[in-house]
Amino acid sequence: MSIADNLNKIKATLPEAVTLVAVSKTKPNTDIVAAYNAGQRIFGENKIQEMTQKWEELPKDIEWHMIGHVQTNKVKYMAEYVTLIHGVDSLKLLKEINKQARKYDRIIKCLLQIHIAKEETKFGFDKTELLEIIENELFKDFENIKVVGLMGMATFTQNKEQIHKEFKSLKLLFDLAKSKDSHFDTLSMGMSGDYQMAIEEGSTMVRIGSSIFGNR
Repeated sequence: MSIADNLNKIKATLPEAVTLVAVSKTKPNTDIVAAYNAGQRIFGENKIQEMTQKWEELPKDIEWHMIGHVQTNKVKYMAEYVTLIHGVDSLKLLKEINKQARKYDRIIKCLLQIHIAKEETKFGFDKTELLEIIENELFKDFENIKVVGLMGMATFTQNKEQIHKEFKSLKLLFDLAKSKDSHFDTLSMGMSGDYQMAIEEGSTMVRIGSSIFGNR
């Protein structure tokens, strides 16, 4: 099946309220153009250098999402164009995004990453840290970023019950955060292998790569 066929097949299964981020990391521009020609406009990358090169070469109405772990010193390279940063995991990083966005007179949307998986290797805040950051005075003063929700990744496992449980816990945190900050409207959870479970648990944004572009 072609990229366009894969894309249309996935889109047909998504509720209207769920946004699809096509994960194009490591994929050539020709693949992105194929998805673009099939109507896809939101693409996710996990390396800033690669994303910047694609931004320079591809149509300007593409929304670029940074879905990987972000190093503070790399923010400046994407501040000019990035639409949404999924994996914000520190106040220090928020400060830097705000600083770099100001240089371009932009407001960059961000999601706070929550650690819900069993793997220690995954990044993110826990519940206590999340509440601390939302209630921090500094958080309220950022003028060039808009924190619009949360992001999380479930444990890489075949145990569906565990995945459901992790997504459920993230949705509860999202509802709690939303009650404290009305800007929260995005819950990014679910990838190729588990996005249907994520949607069942309340995800509003899914990040799908291999099911669209094929395995790397």
